[in-house]
Amino acid sequence: MANDESKASVLLVGGGSVGAIAALNLEIGHQATVTIVCRSNFAAVIQEGYTIRSCDHGTINNWKPTKIVNTIPNAASEEGPPFDYIVCVTKNIADVPPSLADLIRPAVIPSKTVIVLIQNGLNIEKPLLAAYPHNTILSGVSLIGANEPAPGHIAQDFPDTLHIGAFANPNLPPDIQESAAEDFVRRYSAGGKTHCALDPNVPRTRWRKLVYNACLNPICAITGLDTGRIRLADDAVAGLVRPAMLEIVAAARAAGHELPATVVGDMIDMDPLEMYLPPSMLSDTRKGNFIEYENILGEPLREGEKLGVAMPTLRVLYFLCQAVQWKNKEIRGLVSIPPKGSFVT
Repeated sequence: MANDESKASVLLVGGGSVGAIAALNLEIGHQATVTIVCRSNFAAVIQEGYTIRSCDHGTINNWKPTKIVNTIPNAASEEGPPFDYIVCVTKNIADVPPSLADLIRPAVIPSKTVIVLIQNGLNIEKPLLAAYPHNTILSGVSLIGANEPAPGHIAQDFPDTLHIGAFANPNLPPDIQESAAEDFVRRYSAGGKTHCALDPNVPRTRWRKLVYNACLNPICAITGLDTGRIRLADDAVAGLVRPAMLEIVAAARAAGHELPATVVGDMIDMDPLEMYLPPSMLSDTRKGNFIEYENILGEPLREGEKLGVAMPTLRVLYFLCQAVQWKNKEIRGLVSIPPKGSFVT
């Protein structure tokens, strides 16, 4: 871990909209140097940098973090010190290889590197704790409105709020994990353009965000309606959104996390209606991308049903998302179907 008098070396995996804003926040406070891993937008960012239109940062043209790469660096062969933090801001597509644990493996130093998961969903830490049992794994729950309408062009229209806490690792002393969370919060907050706070109750925070993510995300993706239009569409809120959210609230309660009585209404009205905001899963379906339904929908469904909670709305949504994902896999040749005329009746 870098000491308080030096910059932390950060590898940020995922150079899309949320990743770009995270990299910017880490660098403008002069408490971190960021190597960002870009994929589909690599050519645009390496040539021109990011063009950012942000409610937090204003307009910034041609901005680049310290280093831009398109593959995960190998810690053993990298010049300079190893990474203190690996910050993962990629979509978590649990049912499509490679796994995140395998993806970042070249850059991880066992017992040293702190892994920060700024990702949605429940139980996302379990594969990382299994792969890296002696590394600190931090939870990042992000509340931000940002998208990338063109490669390297970032539009942020909802302020960045980030909750950071440690996923409980039974192999490490709690104070080491808490210290890592505190250090990351300090570095991320140093630029003064974001609200980043310590999270004393990681599971509860994740269940709370699932009231939005496990419900509005798949419903909007399946219907093709954004969060404004879904509220205008006849009985969609009463018949789909609210019942799904109440199932998440019940599952959270069964898991020992009592959420505020107002949470369902708060999440339905979180996005100003006139923003007509497409949540991430809808954006992915519009682009033909894989959707991260397993961790944000499948895991809370499985947890809730295991605890005896009836979740009929979420169960239907889950299997609809599974079918959407199968279609995406077929397009990419990841599943095969018998050719036409091969069935004998």
